[in-house]
Formats: sequence, structure tokens, C-alpha cells
Amino acid sequence: MTFLKDFRHIIFYGLILATLVFTLKWLQWKFLIVDNAIDIYIGLVAVFFTALGIWVATQLVKPKVETVIVEKEIKVTQPEEFTINKTELKKLHLNNREYEVLQLLAKGLSNADIATNLFLSLSTIKTHISNLYFKMDVKSRTQAITKAKNLKIIG
Repeated sequence: MTFLKDFRHIIFYGLILATLVFTLKWLQWKFLIVDNAIDIYIGLVAVFFTALGIWVATQLVKPKVETVIVEKEIKVTQPEEFTINKTELKKLHLNNREYEVLQLLAKGLSNADIATNLFLSLSTIKTHISNLYFKMDVKSRTQAITKAKNLKIIG
């Protein structure tokens, strides 16, 4: 208690000074707002519209993808077992090597790949393919493969 009695004048003057400083700052702020009111309002409007523009831009750029999962029952039938139609194969008069070349053609191999698989030269493979085309009465690989599948001599 003696501390408060000794310094009470100092504390009183300190409170009065603090009140005066607060009052002066408040008045300065009030005059600052009055003098610059239009600038402050323009600044606040600019900040508002900037924030609004950013929000609109994020809404427009946001991808609108919706994932829909549809479950549907699909009936799968077992493929029937493939059997070679030997009568059609005999009608074409293909030898064993030509038949092997036809099977590799159906797998989509190139002439070079067929030659490598069968250990033959490229010219021999071209000869076999030419004989195939003649015997099957076709003009291209696609026609040869389609005809062979229709005749059921390849699977």
C-alpha cells in the first residue's frame, strides 16, 4: 500500500496522459477518415470486387466432372471349341508349309517375322504367300485371313 501512496501522483498523471494520447489519436483517425473518405471507399470497393473476381474465376475453372459407376450384368457365353474343317482345307490343296504361313499371317506377323519363326528366307516366305493368294483366290492378307476364318481352316 505504501507503494501506491508514494507513486499515486505519478500514476494519476500517467493515466491523464494516456487518455489525452488516446483522444488525440482518435481525433486524428476521425479527420483522416473524413479527409480521405472517398479514397477509402474506392479502395474497399476495389478489394471487394477483386475478391469477387477471384471467386468467380475459380468457379468457372473448376472441372465439372461427375463420375457415374454403372453396374450391369453381362452374360458371357463360352466360345465353342474350334475344329478345323478338313474338307475345305483339302479343297484348297495347301501344303503343310503354306498352311503354317497362313496361320502365322492370321497372328499378324510380318513376312520377316514369319521367315524368322519358320527358319526360311524372306523370298521363300513371299513365294508361299503368293501361292496362298493364288490357291485361295484372294489379293491381300486381310482377304486371305477372312476367307480362311469363314472356311474354318484357322481359328
